[in-house]
Amino acid sequence: MAAFAQINPITDICFLVEDVERASAFYVDRLGFKPRRRAPGFADFKGAGITLALWEIGHIAENTGVSGRKAPPGVHKACAAIEVPSPEKVDAAYAELKAAGVIFQAPPQNYNWNARCCYFADLDDNLWEIYAWADGGPVGDIDQSD
Repeated sequence: MAAFAQINPITDICFLVEDVERASAFYVDRLGFKPRRRAPGFADFKGAGITLALWEIGHIAENTGVSGRKAPPGVHKACAAIEVPSPEKVDAAYAELKAAGVIFQAPPQNYNWNARCCYFADLDDNLWEIYAWADGGPVGDIDQSD
């Protein structure tokens, strides 16, 4: 029997947010996501790749029984990553999003894991990474030949 993660691709990432309207505005106005679905306390968006969803933490807690406990401001709760084709594209994405009002941790940098990356957080402190592998590609690949 194949392992669950090997036969079921990740199709959605859902960030738990304080205010779905405020969070939606960030993703539409700053990052260019296109709204796809809306329901009370929930929104999801079209983008390249998987579906991005936002769910108000109070709404999911009230309706499903999961914890509505919130982390304090400034604590990152998740990290979504976008791989672009080249280090130059990292710089271009940084310039484009910075011009749209996205606040980055720092300009793009080359890291010792052989990638050029930059980082920003949304209004609910969910962390985002934009990265590209440098010449030679990723380091630390595990041999999957067995």
